[in-house]
Amino acid sequence: MNKENYYFLGYIIKTQGQKGDMVLMLDVDNPKQYEKLESVFIEIDKDLVPFFIEKITLEHQNKAVVRFQDINPENTDFLVKRSVYLPLDLLPKLSGNKFYYHEVVNFEVIDLHHGNIGKIVDIVDTQPQALFQILYKGKEILIPVVDEIIKTVDRKNKQIIIEAPEGLIDLYIEI
Repeated sequence: MNKENYYFLGYIIKTQGQKGDMVLMLDVDNPKQYEKLESVFIEIDKDLVPFFIEKITLEHQNKAVVRFQDINPENTDFLVKRSVYLPLDLLPKLSGNKFYYHEVVNFEVIDLHHGNIGKIVDIVDTQPQALFQILYKGKEILIPVVDEIIKTVDRKNKQIIIEAPEGLIDLYIEI
């Protein structure tokens, strides 16, 4: 299975109890959207393997207790610390200025003061701040992905309108 067609949902952090339950840490903003999952894909030896869910219960702090079908309760340790994925088409739709990182790659970035500054080639997702990586006339521009800078996400025209802090873009294009 092509991993590019899936998104990271979270990872299994530990087993729980004697019935084969696993604790899944969800890397999502709204865990309630996932309380009726029927299946997930778990990465095993670089492959995504489907697992059907027998039971899922949301806990606190983005954790869920999951029991998979057809798994021997005494043999669940092999799933601990494994990454869990879902197909991209299961991502909840976002609107307005909310977006998924993969969704805006190749969007044009229009700054209110500099105009078109290029296309997003990637999102550098480092802590503490994600950055748009934009290519402008062969030069890289890095813009923080923050609500204060992003003014409009125009999905129809594949554009993001920003207002970069004064001098930020000049640091890149005047070199």
